[in-house]
Amino acid sequence: MSSQGGFGTGSPKSFRYPRGGGDFDLESGSPRKGRKPKNPHLETSIVMRIRYFYEAHPVAVALLLLSFGLSVLILLSVYETRFRTMRSGGAWSSDGGEYPFPKLRNLVMVAGHSIYTSSRCGETESENSWFLEPYQKHPGQAATFLAHIKEGVGIVARDEGALLLFSGGETRRDAGPRSEAQSYWAIAESKGWFGNDESVRSRALTEEHARDSFENLLFSVCRFRELTGRYPQNITVVSYDFKEERFAQLHRTALGFPEGRFFFTGTPATPSAREAALKGEAAVRSQFLEDPYGCLGSLHVKRLKRDPFHRTIPYPDGCPELKGLFSYCGPVPYSGHLPWTE
Repeated sequence: MSSQGGFGTGSPKSFRYPRGGGDFDLESGSPRKGRKPKNPHLETSIVMRIRYFYEAHPVAVALLLLSFGLSVLILLSVYETRFRTMRSGGAWSSDGGEYPFPKLRNLVMVAGHSIYTSSRCGETESENSWFLEPYQKHPGQAATFLAHIKEGVGIVARDEGALLLFSGGETRRDAGPRSEAQSYWAIAESKGWFGNDESVRSRALTEEHARDSFENLLFSVCRFRELTGRYPQNITVVSYDFKEERFAQLHRTALGFPEGRFFFTGTPATPSAREAALKGEAAVRSQFLEDPYGCLGSLHVKRLKRDPFHRTIPYPDGCPELKGLFSYCGPVPYSGHLPWTE
């Protein structure tokens, strides 16, 4: 039996490569479209044009680059400002639509002077119910605290556009983690807001970080901004009558707040404490004259001592427009921009 040369009928067909150029897909058995080669002449042409324009107009190119850089910086600055404002509780709003008290315009601040430590609310006029420093231990001292609370409530009751803030932090270690502000609010609550429950209670809140009189004022202004979305049109401070010059002149000037929109209501100290109080007040005023912002020397040390629980102060997150004022420390009034000077 003779054998035939070549492949038999059962053998695979001979493989033929496609004619013409291009790639071939071995798996599918079909030709692939070749990629168009890059045009090096086009890229070279673009580079040459840019280079020619730069050599012909170097000043124009420099100005374009400078404008682009400034635009990027401005955009980044705007973004950063908006981001910080969002973190601090919303953007500045003239109508205050995002805030709980958008219609209130005036601030009434009652400065705290002690912490109520009794578990009973019926002993508010007893000195034993309050944590008193040695210089405060005088008959009738507790009644002076109630007088401040009642006066603040009365002012707000007569002004439907006012917000009442009791101001004062957790300033006494032995009194425990209780704030002066919460003490005053609780006393007002126990007294039924002195007959003004419905009209005042909903507009009475606290500022619980202040450690001295300057912070009472500054922090309350910031707290007002947090709650209303704006800064106060008018400010009324309630404290002892012998502190009027300190608040109305020294602290108001340090804040740059207009004199015609600042008011002070004072109540007297107890007769037995008045002489010592006047002497002590003169010493404190002289310290604030030299250090208006209380950030140096003895005033700064006093603040540290009045923060026994190391509370973190949240401001100026709630009032970003006052960031410069909060960070300023100097013997002369702050000269930067302030919202109430517009």
